[in-house]
Amino acid sequence: MSDGTAADLFFDAAIGLLQRVREEEAGPIAAAGTLLADTVAAGGRLFAFGAGHSSLAAQDVVYRAGGLALMNLLAVPGVVGVDVTPATLGSALERVDGLASAVLDTSPLRAGDALVIISLSGRNALPVEMARGARALGVKVIGVTSVAYAAETTSRHASGTFLKDHCDIVLDSKIAVGDAELTLDTIPAPFAPASTVVTSALMQAVMATTAAVLADRGIEPPLLRSGNVDGGHEWNGRVLREYGDRIFYRR
Repeated sequence: MSDGTAADLFFDAAIGLLQRVREEEAGPIAAAGTLLADTVAAGGRLFAFGAGHSSLAAQDVVYRAGGLALMNLLAVPGVVGVDVTPATLGSALERVDGLASAVLDTSPLRAGDALVIISLSGRNALPVEMARGARALGVKVIGVTSVAYAAETTSRHASGTFLKDHCDIVLDSKIAVGDAELTLDTIPAPFAPASTVVTSALMQAVMATTAAVLADRGIEPPLLRSGNVDGGHEWNGRVLREYGDRIFYRR
């Protein structure tokens, strides 16, 4: 490879995407962080949802050292990751009409809360219905998606709409349709997905913004520390006790 190894090419592609979202999504990142800070300050709760590999970025901000203690995972059985057998069942469940409504009906979400929905394509029934249903409850919705899918694919929801059409704020990951950054003449299919890298970075940028906005307002951000540093467990115990009524991953 005259232009570098496959690893070099992937790093170049991922860094390029990170630079794009840093420059082009600065406004939405600031808005999303402020929305979450507003929710915390008003006594609301924070939730994150993603299906399949999109769930990785949602899980990464829940019960996380250096992260906000108030981020809760809104889990849908069978679609949280690839641990379900067969793994293809998760993809099928994303297309089932009505599943999101059943989840919302039994979830702790209520008016005044905020929900981050992560879906790379944003075209399946589950994320579309989740966003629509959450907003109907009075929940603020932040969507993390690749807007390109709305221009280059068709919706799988009966409304013909995408996740981006039902959000208060949209963060565009800039990931190309197909989520594969590299092509080589010697390999018959595109390869090397970067959506997890970019989406996780977007989420952590929003979390950092939320903490900074709260601090600017004189509110101590409810942050967790690593349990592997001295004093970490004691610190976390205090935070978890103080905000126990807004934390659902301990129940």
